[in-house]
Amino acid sequence: TRYGSFIDEIDQFDPQFFGISPREANSLDPQQRLLLETSYTALENAGLPPFDLQGTATGVFVGLSFDDYAQRSVRSGDFSRIDAFSSLGNTRSIAAGRIAYVFGFQGPTMQLDTTCSSSLLAVHLACQSLRSGESNLALAGGVNLMLSPEVTIGFCKLKALSKDGRCKTFDASADGYGRGEGCGVVVLKRLSDAVANQDNILALVKGSAVNHDGVSNGLTAPNGAAQTAVIRQAIANANLEPEQIQYVEAHGTGTSLGDPIELLALNRALGEKRSEPLVVGSVKTNFGHLEAAAGVAGLMKVILSLQHKQIPPHLHLSNPNPHIPWDRLAVEVPQSLIPWTVAENESRRAGISGFGMSGTNAHLIIEEAVNEAD
Repeated sequence: TRYGSFIDEIDQFDPQFFGISPREANSLDPQQRLLLETSYTALENAGLPPFDLQGTATGVFVGLSFDDYAQRSVRSGDFSRIDAFSSLGNTRSIAAGRIAYVFGFQGPTMQLDTTCSSSLLAVHLACQSLRSGESNLALAGGVNLMLSPEVTIGFCKLKALSKDGRCKTFDASADGYGRGEGCGVVVLKRLSDAVANQDNILALVKGSAVNHDGVSNGLTAPNGAAQTAVIRQAIANANLEPEQIQYVEAHGTGTSLGDPIELLALNRALGEKRSEPLVVGSVKTNFGHLEAAAGVAGLMKVILSLQHKQIPPHLHLSNPNPHIPWDRLAVEVPQSLIPWTVAENESRRAGISGFGMSGTNAHLIIEEAVNEAD
């Protein structure tokens, strides 16, 4: 395939705003540039002056898997294209370190790569850091840009990609995933600190869990039992019951193998005692699979859905996958915008799944933030 979901103008960057020389900026992986811009915007939206946090215990947790830009410089085969800045500009760990350096953060800082679950793992570890007191503020997210053909060619050889570049999740025509570009960063605090500071709280992370597939039918093949286990662990961590989750943002890559396994795992973890069906969707049907940034994209969709109290439609579902036993599952896939209704005195809650090609699985439990003025 030659299709994908791309961001325009990724070559545009104001380096001097971040104290970076134009010459150095030329050697920076655009993923590093995009992370700087998005981190600044996230802090600004949170009402936190980004450059006033110098010396604070602010952590940075970044999911980043591929470094395509390096194919144009340090790994191009032309040694003359390597300059004083290109090595650091294309080292994955520096992507997180540069954020902390530019803003002067002194909390734990790390780049994470578990492929498709990287940015959800980043949120999980950021929450752990906050709970332990290691951080007082944390930035967590991920980035993915497609700047060189090698990775796409490899995935084509693996038969992992959809011919039309679209994720047709849960549909009979599902033939793989469409690659997408994106970057997302969320700002996290302990709830007590956010309330004391009168911050604008968009949602609560109630619980999270991480595990690994272990042995499955293949190195990249999903393990339904492990998926069920990580969801149950996240619910236990949140001190909730399965029926208290109304919606799940599925990993939902749109593969004939993965889709049935995921829905069966979801049903085992969340569907057994339900009086109302579990609503399931995937943002990947909107703009493709963002790989290392996929989890944070799903998180942002869920937060927006909670704010609007509506669940958006799941796209490209015209003929449900016949390998999924729909009549035996307590799930519903919305094909139009629907209200997110809950019983009186009940909060809106969602699960978010991220299952890495590496075998590392992550799941978050998110709850709406209730404004006392409502």
